[in-house]
Amino acid sequence: MIFRAILAAILTLSICAQGAVTGKLWGTTAAGKSAELFTLTNAKGTTAQVTNYGGIIVAIKIPDKAGKIADIVLGFDSLAPYLGKHPHFGCLTGRYANRIGGASFTLDGVEYQVTANSGKNHIHGGKANFATIVWEASILAEENALELRYTSVDGEEGFPGKLDCRVTYTLTETNELQIKYQATTDKPTVVNLTNHSYFNLAGEGSGDVLGHELMISAETFTATDDALIPTGELESVLGTALDFSTPHLIGERIESQIKPLLQGKGYDHNYVLKGQGMKLAARARDPRSGRIMEVFTSEPGVQLYTSNHLKGVAGKSGHIYEKRHGFCLETQKFPDSPNKPQFPSASLRPGETYLHQTTFKFSAE
Repeated sequence: MIFRAILAAILTLSICAQGAVTGKLWGTTAAGKSAELFTLTNAKGTTAQVTNYGGIIVAIKIPDKAGKIADIVLGFDSLAPYLGKHPHFGCLTGRYANRIGGASFTLDGVEYQVTANSGKNHIHGGKANFATIVWEASILAEENALELRYTSVDGEEGFPGKLDCRVTYTLTETNELQIKYQATTDKPTVVNLTNHSYFNLAGEGSGDVLGHELMISAETFTATDDALIPTGELESVLGTALDFSTPHLIGERIESQIKPLLQGKGYDHNYVLKGQGMKLAARARDPRSGRIMEVFTSEPGVQLYTSNHLKGVAGKSGHIYEKRHGFCLETQKFPDSPNKPQFPSASLRPGETYLHQTTFKFSAE
């Protein structure tokens, strides 16, 4: 018995030294489908928890400058609240993240009507969106990764084509959480996948993020109408309340009544990133804890959202989340790209592979 205990301890230490992915049953949906919770761990003690229900990032636990571990994403302790209405905490967002104006678009001369779930517009994939799906999960032990798969049928939420999707979460030994999105289709369609995590680098439940320092590698944004549908114009952020081309505190100008900020409501804007290919999109830092998050992406845009509509949400450990208690950096194609031919294309055709890669790199100083 003593020998077995020693062997088990040695195996546990070996797994932790190399990184590991483990999974457990987390609960069941109303339809009786099993949802699992997976934990990715690296040798530095960083962990990321992901459920195959909605591909939700449930937790990311990283050390601060003193080595103290905290969970930096808003969310819930159990599956049940994720099954109800919630503000897209941590979820995979698709088929089309962000907005499509008029909930319709024309592709190859054919008009498609998709679900209108934001007034007359479409947002985040509709009602039965990717955040509400139990994905097929596989542990990729050698890569310290979790792979999720889902096939969206032709016509789901109005989108054309059968879409075969694969999303891979990898936790590296350099404290990077890498997300790789891939998809193929049997008909011309549009695709825009992202993750909708709410971050607070001081730790979830620690209050607002107004004291976080933020840099976004962008000099322009996609101007919008009052319904946040892009007009098609790119406008400069330089010298405005939207300017994070050099580091500024998130709360420094958030109450500005001067356009193009949302008149004191906060940030909910798509920034046009500089550079091509994989590039630095943003860098956030919490001065109190010293925690830093750098975001690298292959996508042309990133949506900054400062949780403007959070109000009294009961989150983890009894914490109550309020307005501006978290921020999102959603890497993406531009909103309403299917209706804006001047924007980078969101179209996907048979024989092509949709590929979107985003890396969240964590450190402390």
